[in-house]
Amino acid sequence: MSTDGNPANAEEGPEGGDYVFRYGGPSEVRPEEDGSRLSLVANEARRAVRAEGQVKDPLRFREALSVMYAVVGSDYRYVPKDRTAYLAYLRQQQAAPKKSVWEAQKSYFDWIQRNDPSAYLILDPVISVQPDGLFFEVFSKDESTYAKLQVDWDCVDIEGELKYGTTNIDFSKGFFDSIQQMRGYRKTRLSVGKEEVKIETDGEQRLEKKVKVPDSWIRAFLQVQSAATLPHINFSIAPIDFYNVLRYLRFHSDQKGKGRGLRIELIPGEQPRLVLEPWEKVFTTSGDVYKGNSSEVIRIWGRRRLMLVRRLLPFLDSIDVHVLGSGMPSFFVFKAGPMTLTMGLSGWTANNWAQIVSFDLLLPRQRTAKDELEKILAHLSDKYFATRKEIGEAIGINDSRLMAALQLGCQQGSLMYDIDGEVYRLRQLTEQPLDWDRLEFRNDNERVAHDHLAKGAMTLESENRVHSKGIEVVGSIHVEADQRDYRVEFIITPIGFLTRVKCTCRMFRTHRLKNGPCSHIVGLRLFYAKEEARRRELASKGELRDTVTNETKTFAKRHNKGEEVYQLSLNHQRMKVRWGQRGSRLRIQNLVFNSLEDAREAYYAKVDGLESKGYLDATEGGVA
Repeated sequence: MSTDGNPANAEEGPEGGDYVFRYGGPSEVRPEEDGSRLSLVANEARRAVRAEGQVKDPLRFREALSVMYAVVGSDYRYVPKDRTAYLAYLRQQQAAPKKSVWEAQKSYFDWIQRNDPSAYLILDPVISVQPDGLFFEVFSKDESTYAKLQVDWDCVDIEGELKYGTTNIDFSKGFFDSIQQMRGYRKTRLSVGKEEVKIETDGEQRLEKKVKVPDSWIRAFLQVQSAATLPHINFSIAPIDFYNVLRYLRFHSDQKGKGRGLRIELIPGEQPRLVLEPWEKVFTTSGDVYKGNSSEVIRIWGRRRLMLVRRLLPFLDSIDVHVLGSGMPSFFVFKAGPMTLTMGLSGWTANNWAQIVSFDLLLPRQRTAKDELEKILAHLSDKYFATRKEIGEAIGINDSRLMAALQLGCQQGSLMYDIDGEVYRLRQLTEQPLDWDRLEFRNDNERVAHDHLAKGAMTLESENRVHSKGIEVVGSIHVEADQRDYRVEFIITPIGFLTRVKCTCRMFRTHRLKNGPCSHIVGLRLFYAKEEARRRELASKGELRDTVTNETKTFAKRHNKGEEVYQLSLNHQRMKVRWGQRGSRLRIQNLVFNSLEDAREAYYAKVDGLESKGYLDATEGGVA
């Protein structure tokens, strides 16, 4: 049986899960005699939850919910305008008799189901009533932004008994419009739960949405959220620093073909610096100094998504930033008194497969921790949240197996990691358990690629730094079933995309990348990411220098006139040095040595010399 891949299965299709949302009425803000009531009507298809009380700061609550609405509907992917479906809906509305808002909303969802079921691809927000607060979780339509809003019970005068649990609420445009009526001088009562809301109607009315959510959406939601459990670098900035960055972005549009990253420069004992590309605009923050042990230069993308938080800016007290590395997910924790908004930005705004598969290797795939996970869920069924240390002591397992079980719980949607409080919370994303066997891989080609990786069938033949392009990688994959080797080539750009992709298999020669990458391309990308991780581990132990044959490092140092950049490349007996001001043409020096040992010695002598002069290691993507 050939492993070239089936073109029909190569690109992820519409397969997904069916989810039912059934509400006894709309979530809205309704006027009352002495103020207004914020009614959050729970999904009747899930277990009942309850919370009721008076909101102490309605204005802050309004702005926080407005940010959540902005996130859940955000889509930063480029899509050409197509008004066909919208015009058809308008014609239908014009031909229909006058309807109430509630009836029109029901009609709209009915029309969407019949005519364009792919237009509505988001789950309604997940809300959790827990002992210490109310939690809202949303995920954007473009599968790149996760947001969690924590509302402490300190800002709500609770009345009656809380009923803990997780459910969904309807988060429609009508609900967003109604919450804009909330005012700081007007009393606002909060009601969560289906049994607390009474709607006067002529007959029983229900809003029922049957949504087929693609597996990619669920998978990305779980991945970005579970990424918070991975080791990260954290620092703090002041709200005014964040405002300055957003203001500059607001008045300067992106430039086509140029850098769009946010570069973070961290030096122990100094305030973090934020650099906006391609303008090289430097913001020296005014918060706490960076308390890490070593200097770091980290580049992240998706900075425009930070604009979604702008309505909450006047209420912010502090901002904590947690980054996993260049091109990896990042988390911004915005603290606004008794409310905390956590925003997780994936490293793949465009949902690029090449970046995601390399990130997948950071997350555990073993399913041997199921027994430990069941013990964790049983322990949290009463407490609802606990730290990793508390969980480990309660169920009596070691740290490695405990971490695997906790990450497995986050990936399967049964646990939520609160990166701000550093606690794990019991939260079931859906009422029915997720089919992880279907969600684990995006398609058959990715499953086959992981099989190749497990069998050790891949060989890295060469890697070469192509100036201003990226790293050229050439490898081969031996497929026993086909009795042949397949040769794969591609260039990894500095931001993680793949260009000039080639493979000798039948699928690639016939379809190129029109039906997605073949298993051999995915397999080599996974293998190279694994090789990079191995090298970084050796480098951290000081064991890499005696074995490296190819390596490229970039160093940068900022001064009054700009930023000085050095790029060093070792390729067996050759060493290349590029240097100059960032943004200008770099000078080049090529050196050839009699042996690999001499070249390696000269290369690392140059590296040590730059580090001793205060240059920061700004290498992207690890070892080249």
